[in-house]
Amino acid sequence: MGDLTASTLEKPRIVTEHPDFYIVHKPALWLTHRVHRGGRVEVPDVLGWMQRETGEPDLSPPHRLDRETSGLLVLSRDTDAARRFFTLFKTHLVGKSYLAIVRGTPDWERRTLDAPLGDLGLGAANRVLMRQAVVPNGRPAITDFRMLEKRNGHALIEAHPRSGRLHQIRAHLFHLGLPMVGDKIYGPERDAFVEFIETGQTPELTARLGLERQALHAARIAFPWAGAQMVAEAELPGDMAGFWAALEPEV
Repeated sequence: MGDLTASTLEKPRIVTEHPDFYIVHKPALWLTHRVHRGGRVEVPDVLGWMQRETGEPDLSPPHRLDRETSGLLVLSRDTDAARRFFTLFKTHLVGKSYLAIVRGTPDWERRTLDAPLGDLGLGAANRVLMRQAVVPNGRPAITDFRMLEKRNGHALIEAHPRSGRLHQIRAHLFHLGLPMVGDKIYGPERDAFVEFIETGQTPELTARLGLERQALHAARIAFPWAGAQMVAEAELPGDMAGFWAALEPEV
């Protein structure tokens, strides 16, 4: 599958180095950790890359980012730190903020969506096993949204997920009628992901979707550690910033 592009030439970079952990910027199209696949293409992963670069085999990710999502990723440096992060995430003491570029412009500046998420289920209207949807018997999911700017039928949205459900921000934005630019699963083209699996990321598919990946970036992370509040931020990456800059501002 030809899904590796020039974007993967960007390497992860350390944003914060602490005796107990690293905060790393994950480029888009990198995996958080290695996934064994039957395909022929080897996809780079941040955990393996960092283990090789630092010589620290005990590095471990207490959370993950989707392959196409860029942004801040924590790696604990030993088993004690890993246990502490497990507790922080379990007790919802890790605050995360994401930036997304969506198609459509909301009529609100702030919106909290409290809508349960679960598997949509395979059928005539859905050919993607992992696709999530707002369903009555789903798992509780809450996301706080803030509209930052509008440009030419698009919006730059800040999202704060209060829960950590699969594809939460993407599925919630789709539910609000604001599909993410570049999203193959929750965009307006319901079979784009199936096409991607069959043909790879073709230039024609990228042109239709707007970007070669979903326009989602983990921009900020904050958590308490050893009596202090740790905060890290990462600005909008080049592909998303370029797409946004090319749009005409609304007046």
